[in-house]
Amino acid sequence: MNPKRLLGIAMIVFAAAVTLIGFGIGPDGSSLKTQSAAAEGMGTLLDFALIGDTRYTTEQQQKFLNLITDMNKYDLAFIVHDGDIKAGSNACSDNIYTETRDLFNQFAAPLIYSPGDNEWTDCHRAGGNSLERLDFVRKVFFPNNMSMGQKKMALEQQERYPENARWTYGGVTFATLHIVGSNNNIGRTPEHDNEYVQRNIANLNWMTQTFDIAKANGSIGVMLIMQANMWDNTPPSELIGFGDTLRQMERDVLDFGRPVVLVNGDSHYYRVDKPLMGSKSMRRIENFTRVETFGTDDVHWLRVTIDPKDPQVFMFRQQIVEANRVKH
Repeated sequence: MNPKRLLGIAMIVFAAAVTLIGFGIGPDGSSLKTQSAAAEGMGTLLDFALIGDTRYTTEQQQKFLNLITDMNKYDLAFIVHDGDIKAGSNACSDNIYTETRDLFNQFAAPLIYSPGDNEWTDCHRAGGNSLERLDFVRKVFFPNNMSMGQKKMALEQQERYPENARWTYGGVTFATLHIVGSNNNIGRTPEHDNEYVQRNIANLNWMTQTFDIAKANGSIGVMLIMQANMWDNTPPSELIGFGDTLRQMERDVLDFGRPVVLVNGDSHYYRVDKPLMGSKSMRRIENFTRVETFGTDDVHWLRVTIDPKDPQVFMFRQQIVEANRVKH
């Protein structure tokens, strides 16, 4: 074919492509604006990470450094830590919190943190003042509305409870809820019960507002992150601190109707399951999935991919840190 004719055809094809892009039409015929909203920052797929429950021992402190090195090899949108930065029986000294904050800032990606019970509720076990430690946790980890990590990300925060954060990414609405193990800090002293009552009200409001925002924005899914495992093997009489949350979560999840993932740590056993039951049907609620992150003694991480084309939205992959493998 004549080279000039080839050049002319190429110019026509290029002009057509530019025209399509100008009108916001993607290569698959969908709106570029829709694609961008569905998977902001990562094309059609978006990867982020989940960690928690580690640095309990001297061995794990070194393994946590290995974890940082491994995770920094990946292009992650953000990382969420679902609580417990030390063992519950360890002393709650100031340096534990400041050292952990500094380590969080070594992650390349933005890091969002939700406190666990070991950071404050359980501090009485080592002679500390739990409520004073809670104030210190907020001072160290939540001085402003920015994430930790080398790359910062702005977060929406709840008034008076800055640890409750919210953000939208990849077409999904995310929120942390300050709900912790040890029965959510209820049942030990009147002072602690009062703390629970106030924080419980705030958490319930934050959760429902999150679903309202998700519906208003047309989010393809919701992910909630907390520390407590509300379905562990503890007798129900010792889990009264979670009753309100479970009842409201059922209502909000059913009303939303799209995929909802709850991330928790607490019991140190990686799992993906469906423990939320309908109170009327007594059957599993299909659009709800619980993910529990790796925890002591396993210092690894969970990689999550958002796929807007997948009806389930979320894909979960174990990321085993080679340097942290156990020598069997």
